[in-house]
Formats: sequence, structure tokens, C-alpha cells
Amino acid sequence: MYIRRAAAATLRRRLSRWYARSARDLPWRRTRDAYAVLVSEVMLQQTQVSRVLPAYTAFLRRFPTLAALSRAALADVLRAWSGLGYNRRARDLHRIARLHPRALPATREGLDLLPGVGSYTAGAVSCFSRGESIAFADTNIRRVLGRALLGRVASEREAVALDEQLVPARGTDRWHHALMDLGATVCLARTPRCEACPIALDCRSRGRVVRAAPRRQAAFATSDRRVRGRIIALLRERDRVTLRELRDAIGDARTDGLVDALQDEGLLERSGRVIQLPT
Repeated sequence: MYIRRAAAATLRRRLSRWYARSARDLPWRRTRDAYAVLVSEVMLQQTQVSRVLPAYTAFLRRFPTLAALSRAALADVLRAWSGLGYNRRARDLHRIARLHPRALPATREGLDLLPGVGSYTAGAVSCFSRGESIAFADTNIRRVLGRALLGRVASEREAVALDEQLVPARGTDRWHHALMDLGATVCLARTPRCEACPIALDCRSRGRVVRAAPRRQAAFATSDRRVRGRIIALLRERDRVTLRELRDAIGDARTDGLVDALQDEGLLERSGRVIQLPT
């Protein structure tokens, strides 16, 4: 879709004025340190801002630099990650620090090659730490740009293509933060607050909600992810356990198989019958 220059300028202006009044005060927006920005972006993957806020501050207090994180045992990193879930994210951050203890790669392409870092995260770190005028799209950006310009939630590819036409040469960090804030507080997935939206006048979805097809997921209470989380949580509490102790504590037939999977992923270690977090 081609966006006319005048329409793009109007959208940017309205969103900028709204952001000046309504911006969320988030700690990772007060830094240009690429490592701190990366930590925030990894934590925010599939995790609510309210849960990330205290964890982000505590994690950076414990591991303030890449060098500090690289020197830590993975077990300590996993303990510091407690409460956030998706422990592979902590493992990937630790691997990144071990690979680059002095500084992160200076290009988006270099960032994209890091463990657990995809196109979006690489773009976000490049934008928020170095101010690069670069297009990328998370869930909120997909929803805002898609609804406003397409009349539906955009795919990631569509949203990036739209963003490429809209992203300003300067202030690209504020532009993307504004889109994210609008999606998080006004252009909500189920109940958008169109009456409070600064770009509602020209929005193709105004007054109606066009939802993305829901993704079917296993109920968390019975999912493998829940059992994996319980295994890691138990290992955080105890230095070492035997497989029998773990089976008894977890009480799930999948325990043995998930222990094997976690070992393959580098999230726990086994020595005979003894299981522990990685050193």
C-alpha cells in the first residue's frame, strides 16, 4: 500500500502530539545503552510490562553490563529470571554476553545473528540505542498501523512495509514508542478506545474491531511449558535433586522427557542421577 506524503505527515504529527501528552514513563526509555535496551526487549517478549518493570531493574542491578553477565553462572542468571517465564530467553542473553562481553554488534545485521534475537529485536535495539531510522513492527505496531491503514491487523511483513514509509529520519525512537503506547493503551486488541485515539479520524477500522485470527494454545495449566517452569523453579530452590526427587515433587508423567529436553537446551545439567542448574 502506498501512503501519500501528506497523509503520512498528518499521521506522524497527530501521533507525536498525543505521545507528548500520554507517553508511558518506562525505565528502558531513559537509556541509550544497547545492553540495557536488549535486556528490556528480551524481557518484553510475551511478557506484560507490569511484570517486566521490577524484574528489569533487579536484573540490571545484578548484571549491570555484558561483562558482568558473561562472568555469571547460568544458574544465577536463571534465578534472577524467576517470575518471567520462557527461561530460554535468559539462556540466550547469557550466551550473547559470553559471545560479546565487551559490546554488542554495531549493526542490525550483526544483532540479528545473536542467539534468540530476530529481525524485530535487532531493529528495536538499533533504533532505541542508536537512534537509527529503521522500520520494525511488534504486536502493537502491527495492530495500530494495520487497523489505521488496512482496516485490519497487519501481518509483520505488511506492518514493516507501512512503517518504512512512515518512519521519520529523526526521532525514530519516539515514533515507535508512540505506536507501541497507542497499541498498549488505546488501540486495544478486543476493546479499542476509538474515542480517545489521536488518529481515529482517518482510521479505516474506526468504530469496528477486526481481530486477527486467534492462535490456539494448550491451556497453561496442563501445558509442557508449565511443567518445564516447575522443574526450573524447583532447581532454583535446591542446589541439587535426584531424578526420583524431581519426579515426586513434580508429579507429572512428562517429567523425564522434559528433563531430557531441558538438558538438550542447556537449561539444566545431569551427572548420573543428580540434576542441577547449569554452572
